Amino acid sequence: MSANDLSLRNAVNDLYCDHHGWLKGWLRKRLGNAFDAADLAQDTFVRVIKARNALEIREPRPYLSMIAKGLLIDLFRRRSLEQSYLEALAAMPEWQQPSLEEQAILLQALMEIDRLLQGLGTKVKQAFILSQFDGLTYPQIAERLNISTRTVNNYMAKAMEHCCLMQIRLQLA
Repeated sequence: MSANDLSLRNAVNDLYCDHHGWLKGWLRKRLGNAFDAADLAQDTFVRVIKARNALEIREPRPYLSMIAKGLLIDLFRRRSLEQSYLEALAAMPEWQQPSLEEQAILLQALMEIDRLLQGLGTKVKQAFILSQFDGLTYPQIAERLNISTRTVNNYMAKAMEHCCLMQIRLQLA
């Protein structure tokens, strides 16, 4: 192990020992759940380890809370998506509902799509979903969203570019 790796390891260890309890309490107040708080605190430190920047952190609590806030948003987004999915399933006749295995696969796919579309504007997302999942043509999307076909074209180009960039980022993370 190099001296730099050892220094980094010690910095992460010190950061964890000094701030893990505080972070877990901070998250517990926001979540009202000690188990989720513990998971998100661990995930926060995993992000710090992956970033390999523990030696550069000057204000640990604001930095850790910034990471944790992003993880909280992701958690709430996933839960909201899962709740919407479960509500849609409950509205379906039982004979049309997918098997439990298919449901798990579909939910995972929905979460991946949501992650890929994260950061796009509402209308851009709508245009992309109408095109890719509902199979509507650009003129049909334009009519549905009350925008021009040229705007749909621009939205789709933006959405495709965004998805490609997000996929690359996720692979690198």
